[in-house]
Amino acid sequence: MEEISFSEFINLRNYIYESTGIFFEEKKIYFIKKRVEKRLSDLNLDSASTYLRFLRTSRESAKELQALTNLLTTNETYFFREYDQLAVFAEHCLAEVVEEKKRKFIKNLNIWSAGCSTGEEAYTISIILQEMLSSLSYWNINIYATDIDTEVLERAKSGSYSDRAVKDVPKPYLEKYFKIDGDEWQVTDQVKKYVKFLNINLVDDIKMKTFRSIDFVFCRNVLIYFDDASRKRVVGNFYESLNKNGYIFLGHSESVSRITSAFTTKRKGDLIVYQKTEG
Repeated sequence: MEEISFSEFINLRNYIYESTGIFFEEKKIYFIKKRVEKRLSDLNLDSASTYLRFLRTSRESAKELQALTNLLTTNETYFFREYDQLAVFAEHCLAEVVEEKKRKFIKNLNIWSAGCSTGEEAYTISIILQEMLSSLSYWNINIYATDIDTEVLERAKSGSYSDRAVKDVPKPYLEKYFKIDGDEWQVTDQVKKYVKFLNINLVDDIKMKTFRSIDFVFCRNVLIYFDDASRKRVVGNFYESLNKNGYIFLGHSESVSRITSAFTTKRKGDLIVYQKTEG
């Protein structure tokens, strides 16, 4: 197998960006090389240039791009991550949206966990809703959990987690919404019932436009892997998907206002949140 040259890295990096919106800086060359070398070995190909031709022209190209993407994406997450933000969602934003819906006799409550990884965020949201909504049966709840990585989605559907993943789950919730299964913690069917897992590429405008009437978007610690143009494009699609007065949540190190001025900035509790107030 030939050593991957810098020019081959750039060509592969650009193809990955065009296909997924994920952008790798030049300092990530080693990260890319190790994962591409694994695919070269698995496919018995002799060079990165040959591999790129395979990605562009083979009838198996879509399947192979998915396999490569699964290797390239990072899936570090756990239940109740960034707890203070979730508290603001539960105690302020959710309460506000629910009250408005009740006034209008609207029963649908739609939440999108974008870049859901192995499912901890989506299941956390399900637990929060069950704790915060006084009349759960009144609501038609949909939690759409999407990710580009098909392997993590399969793990998410199983609902089985390690001690580390549940380390921040409050003990009463652990006892109520999980059951121990050998060395793993299994989320209950009651938690699972509201969550739908879907394979979505966030730069696929056609699929993104199928999401409408969303009340809350969670896309936390995902857009850090995108460049400015892709971030603007993705957040623009999130904006279109949201109902008026819906909210978007990014990670603590991310800022919606640096990407777009479309959202209204508000203070809820101790945090700044971003709301769609027009449309």
